[in-house]
Amino acid sequence: MTAAVIAFAVGFACGSVPFGWLLGRSRGVDVRRLGSGNIGATNVARTLGWWPGLLTLLADATKGAAPTILAQSTDSLAWSAAPAALGAVCGHIFSPFVGLRGGKGVATAAGAMLVLAPGPTLIAAAVFGLTLYFSGYVSVGSLAAATSLPVLCWLWGTQDNRVAVALLMAALIWFRHQDNLRRLAHGTEPRLSFRRH
Repeated sequence: MTAAVIAFAVGFACGSVPFGWLLGRSRGVDVRRLGSGNIGATNVARTLGWWPGLLTLLADATKGAAPTILAQSTDSLAWSAAPAALGAVCGHIFSPFVGLRGGKGVATAAGAMLVLAPGPTLIAAAVFGLTLYFSGYVSVGSLAAATSLPVLCWLWGTQDNRVAVALLMAALIWFRHQDNLRRLAHGTEPRLSFRRH
């Protein structure tokens, strides 16, 4: 139990680093005041360009994967890996460095789950890509992937605690997409369109 709490705390600390916001600040821009106001890769790409968006995506995924790998390597039964993964996503979403209004957790969850359940996560990534291609909405692709992941983990025979974490992550991602859902309902959600620099 103590190991799980420590793993969650380490994951939260790693996840709370707001890379998208820091990258924007290094360019004299507060991404929270531009576009959707989110600090995640999509808004960074829309407001600063493709390369900053890609860097944010990789950084956010890494901060989900790193504490999960660390927990998995230090726990012989790997029970601490799932709390570390959940902690990273919670830290990203509720980052204390940006007033508990962090990103939406998709990239961080993907990085963490790629360690916990690589097969289902890769299939969920394909779900994201296909949904994005046919809908044109990053948010719809993200929600489709998040929803499919716990189901895919269960079908794959993944450990129960990892299925539960995937389910909790999906719930958090849906929670953070409330604004997107409202914009989708009103037909004002922007389709995929990034500036070039």
